[in-house]
Amino acid sequence: MHISPDLRNTAPAPQSTITRNTPYRGRRLLILALNVATVTGLSVMMSRILAVNGWDWPEIGIFACFFITLPWLSLGFWNSVFGFFITRLSRNPAVSVNPAWADADTDRPIEALTAVALAIRNEQPDAALARLETIKNSLDATGWGHRFAFHVLSDTSRPEIAEEEERLVALWRQRDANPDRIHYRRRTDNAGFKAGNVREFCLSFGETYDFFVPLDADSLMSGPAILRLVRCMEAHPEIGILQGLVVGRPADSFFTRVFQFGMRHGMRSYTAGSAWWQGDCGPFWGHNAAIRLKPFRDHCDLPVLPGTPPLGGYVLSHDQVEAVLMRRAGYECRVVAEEDDSFEENPPSLQDFIKRDLRWCQGNMQYLKLLDLPNLPVVSRIQLFLAILMYVGAPGWMLLIIFGVAQTFMPAGTEPFPAMSGLALFATVMTMTFMPKIMGVLDTLLSASKRRRYGGGFALLAGFIVETVFSALMAPVIGFAVARFMTGLAFGKRVAWEAQQRVGGGLAWSDAIRGLWPQTLAGALILGTFWIKMPSVLPWAAPIFVAFLCSIPFAVITASPALGAWARRAGLCRIPEETTAKTVSLAAPPSGALPMVGQEG
Repeated sequence: MHISPDLRNTAPAPQSTITRNTPYRGRRLLILALNVATVTGLSVMMSRILAVNGWDWPEIGIFACFFITLPWLSLGFWNSVFGFFITRLSRNPAVSVNPAWADADTDRPIEALTAVALAIRNEQPDAALARLETIKNSLDATGWGHRFAFHVLSDTSRPEIAEEEERLVALWRQRDANPDRIHYRRRTDNAGFKAGNVREFCLSFGETYDFFVPLDADSLMSGPAILRLVRCMEAHPEIGILQGLVVGRPADSFFTRVFQFGMRHGMRSYTAGSAWWQGDCGPFWGHNAAIRLKPFRDHCDLPVLPGTPPLGGYVLSHDQVEAVLMRRAGYECRVVAEEDDSFEENPPSLQDFIKRDLRWCQGNMQYLKLLDLPNLPVVSRIQLFLAILMYVGAPGWMLLIIFGVAQTFMPAGTEPFPAMSGLALFATVMTMTFMPKIMGVLDTLLSASKRRRYGGGFALLAGFIVETVFSALMAPVIGFAVARFMTGLAFGKRVAWEAQQRVGGGLAWSDAIRGLWPQTLAGALILGTFWIKMPSVLPWAAPIFVAFLCSIPFAVITASPALGAWARRAGLCRIPEETTAKTVSLAAPPSGALPMVGQEG
């Protein structure tokens, strides 16, 4: 395995007084104790329910699968609970979690040189470049634009798209007052995928810039947001990677609107809680961050994994690996639990969401070969493990359902099923599952200013109810797809890492049937088996088989442009950028307020 350069031959990173004076060890031990206690308690509850009539092999399987899903469930619960109280009790939650962030809000001159680097491959060039031009204009408006340069890093393999990229960049340079700050280069191969693309840039410009801000094709940030990251990095040379929350932009697709409404509320509390104990070992989401270029170049050269794809070869989900390598080099990786004009796009339909999720699943499963990387801090190693757990839960839940179906063919016991205990466990698990979003919505409801940003308390609660039903129908469908895909990974199945679908235009019934017939068939089999063999279990299994049976119409209906347009007019699942004049020009979809780079005149 190829590992980054030997750390003994490099200068140590600057040490942080803040980190030394922050009781991260105590926080991490507390989080560990709470999660161990929670997993143990839930396991005991399940074991007592299953042991009523003695154990048989399906029940052993049910218990094992249930246990596998608990660490991720428990961690999400406690992160959101801690995040909620941090947000409610702190005057400035972002600074209380990350004290270095206090230096972001200053008027100190920008001395560093920063590259804003857009990595693209076979994307719609006019939309991607329009966003980059908007970022440049916003930075120029701050008066500090001269400290920034803009690089388009193309890995595009389709000649017609590459020609359009070159044409649009040339037009941009012609009309811009500072064309020497706009750069375009195209690689002739895609070695190393996006990480290889960024790596080539770092090797070429590692001595030119102090920092760089990586962007995806759907990224959008305001100039002031980037300045805050840079000022904080300038004031704290011990920080290697710094980023805030990245949120979805206003969307016309109903699916996107509802999904990002839920993510918006869940991320705030969850991220504040996780940043509270992760501290200097935070994650990296791959874009919309400020990165110290030289340490990234010197220490974050990704391993080439042994074996063949899909789990061997180049690392696909590069971001978390880069974070742990940066931390291993002695630099901090920090996440600011604050929304600050940093945007991305979310998939326009369930089908597109599943495709993206399977790509991430494949990349995260490669971390199994990275858990033994030498000299990693314990928390960084846990970060890799958690990234794996994120997807292990899906096959765990699906296997639990299979064992549950198998249980119906076993001889009935003499003791009645402990319905009240089962109901208590079910309610507990469901509450913990939705706790990040519950905490986020509750925090918003308790603040008059936050309520106004979402259209008022009634609109917020209406959106929360719709999103809860939406998630309940969506989660089992995605879990089934992930479990099915992970089974295929063992036999060499993989997905292509190509450009995402970013603009919704509806979903044909034929496409939905072709993609979701396995879920529909599974729902029919589960319903039929329980109906015939054990009708009393139907209410418990309903959340699963109803979601499976509804998967095809759910995918088609939620992708409907007409439904999305109605939701937008009604203000359903509204996000603040739809009503805040300050950010509407940044947050509008490409088809709306943003000018297309390719339009002359």
